[in-house]
Amino acid sequence: MSYQDMFRLDGQVALVVGGGSGIGQASAEALAAQGAKVVVADMKAEAAAETAGRIEANGGTAEADVVNLTDSAAVKALIADIVRRYGRLDVAVTTPSINVRKPVMDYTSEEFDRVVSVNLKGTFNLLTEAGRVMAAQGSGSLTAFSSIRSLVVEPGQAVYAMTKAGTVQLIRGLAVELGPKGVRANAIGPGVIDTPLTAPIKNQPDWYNAYSERSILRRWGKPEEVGGVVAFLASRAASYITGTIVFVDGGWTAIDGRFTPPL
Repeated sequence: MSYQDMFRLDGQVALVVGGGSGIGQASAEALAAQGAKVVVADMKAEAAAETAGRIEANGGTAEADVVNLTDSAAVKALIADIVRRYGRLDVAVTTPSINVRKPVMDYTSEEFDRVVSVNLKGTFNLLTEAGRVMAAQGSGSLTAFSSIRSLVVEPGQAVYAMTKAGTVQLIRGLAVELGPKGVRANAIGPGVIDTPLTAPIKNQPDWYNAYSERSILRRWGKPEEVGGVVAFLASRAASYITGTIVFVDGGWTAIDGRFTPPL
């Protein structure tokens, strides 16, 4: 096999949940560009359909679907339908998360439950249902989205960070349990990525610029820079990578502090 072929996903079936916008949309497009048949699922039907349309306009193959990750029955039904239509599921990617930015001592029980329900329970629902299918067929790749917040925290992000650290441990556990059955499981930890969800920060120049200066590359990331990593982890080029987190953060987690001392 050539190195070029190692990155191809021809004939594979991929599911991207949260594919209607931002990183999810870029992930779906990246997988399709490498030849995968992509099911784009999102809570918003019109957003999923838009992404699927973009893929097909560029010569790819895609279908749109609707799912709420916190509804385990709906997730199970979606994956069963994909297997019924295509006979298999090779790649599953879950991107949705929510964040209630406030001091942890001010969190209500309802807010805590809402963040945990989407970020942890929703991720669990998708990964376990897809993992069952992949284990039965003897192959597959699971990718969940964590964050730099799994390692570093700022005020107002304690609960969000907790869920992102939990996602990494869930991925590691799945990698251990499903690896002998031919299934790989990995997490991606984005830094600050310029998407519609981060628009409120972009609209506050001091905040936006502070985040730009924090990374080694001194800029925000682009969704396609994360989507490329999603496609890589799904490919045979990553066949010996499992149970880990790949940070796509411009060096955010590598650099110590914001001040460069005189050297």
